[in-house]
Amino acid sequence: MPSIPNPFPELCCSPFTSVLSAGLFPKANSRKKQVIKVYSEDETSRALEVPSDITARDVCQLLILKNHYIDDHSWTLFEHLPHIGLERTMEDHELVIEVLSNWGMEEENKLYFRKNYAKYEFFKNPMYFFPEHMVSFATETNGEISPTQILQMFLSSSTYPEIHGFLHAKEQGKKSWKKIYFLLRRSGLYFSTKGTSKEPRHLQFFSEFGNSDIYVSLAGKKKHGAPTNYGFCFKPNKAGGPRDLKMLCAEEEQSRTCWVTAIRLLKYGMQLYQNYMHPYQGRSGCSSQSISPMRSISENSLVAMDFSGQKSRVIENPTEALSVAVEEGLAWRKKGCLRLATHGSPTASSQSSATNMAIHRSQPWFHHKISREEAQRLIIQQGLVDGVFLVRDSQSNPKTFVLSMSHGQKIKHFQIIPVEDDGELFHTLDDGHTRFTDLIQLVEFYQLNKGVLPCKLKHYCARIAL
Repeated sequence: MPSIPNPFPELCCSPFTSVLSAGLFPKANSRKKQVIKVYSEDETSRALEVPSDITARDVCQLLILKNHYIDDHSWTLFEHLPHIGLERTMEDHELVIEVLSNWGMEEENKLYFRKNYAKYEFFKNPMYFFPEHMVSFATETNGEISPTQILQMFLSSSTYPEIHGFLHAKEQGKKSWKKIYFLLRRSGLYFSTKGTSKEPRHLQFFSEFGNSDIYVSLAGKKKHGAPTNYGFCFKPNKAGGPRDLKMLCAEEEQSRTCWVTAIRLLKYGMQLYQNYMHPYQGRSGCSSQSISPMRSISENSLVAMDFSGQKSRVIENPTEALSVAVEEGLAWRKKGCLRLATHGSPTASSQSSATNMAIHRSQPWFHHKISREEAQRLIIQQGLVDGVFLVRDSQSNPKTFVLSMSHGQKIKHFQIIPVEDDGELFHTLDDGHTRFTDLIQLVEFYQLNKGVLPCKLKHYCARIAL
């Protein structure tokens, strides 16, 4: 007997499930579905019923739509292995269920959903990812090779650059680490048995990356006794214990980033470039036609308007629209402060000051009472891209704040000092030359102006909840 269709499907499934099957996955009914759980940074989670061939990018798209986030192509799925202290960025094209099938039954592994601004940053700014002293070429080259040409070589099947340098390697079955000269080629990772010699008789095979994934170590010193905190390792795709790990450790973050980026490029090649150029071509039917490329439907219905003249006009220039929005926000806050100051109460001035002092706590870029180390961890997690930032309380001086930001793949900290003038309290980064009544004004100013900072503030670090 043919099955009778349910005349009221909305009564037995959530709105999210209906969007999933009707909008994003038109043929999902003919495919097997499974339930997966995805966590956010604050450990809240969401269970999703998904088809067996869903990709990491599709899962991110579902969560973006469900939570009404703005899609700036930086949302990423992470595979987190707490028992061995490892984590990796899942590539957009990877099949999520296939990754989960390799997990052990007793392992408390998790999928995390958060931003990673550095996921494809090497396509935009390759000069930050391939230091000259770490790159060489198998064949002679005429003249200097630019970082962009190095990137093109990685994507080419005929030529490739060699990444080389010293790394600390954990000896198999032992707790000790040994500093060895390594060489990365298209066929795999090799190490030299004699100093920095690249002669074939001195090179020994260390690992291939066809059947392994590259992970970053989260607590290498604590869990594995690594000499530095810049660890990474090769882990077989199939389930295996800690003995199957091939642990490595770099001297600095830039070196680790170079090794990990080069391995990703050699392993996935043009697939990475296609993920970067066409982020909506998912295996599960997601496309730019079925999914809003930047915002939710309700946000797309809003446009910036200018009512200053006799006739209103739509502001089409994004820079002008942002400038107008900032000016309007500042004017609104000034009116709010003026209302508090003229309220008639003898404590109106102190109320206004208290409001200005506390208004920043509702902002996603402000992190209350986190340490310098925790701030650095958050920025590294979301990508060492120029302009990634957060604002936090100062630990050394309770009355001040600190702006922590990324520039040149390094994290820098700037103290925000309070300045009092005629009974009013201001915030400044440049010894009082530029003053702001609250932290929101300060952040918005440096989002538009470089000022004393090494670059403009671009992406804020936020702990999102699912």
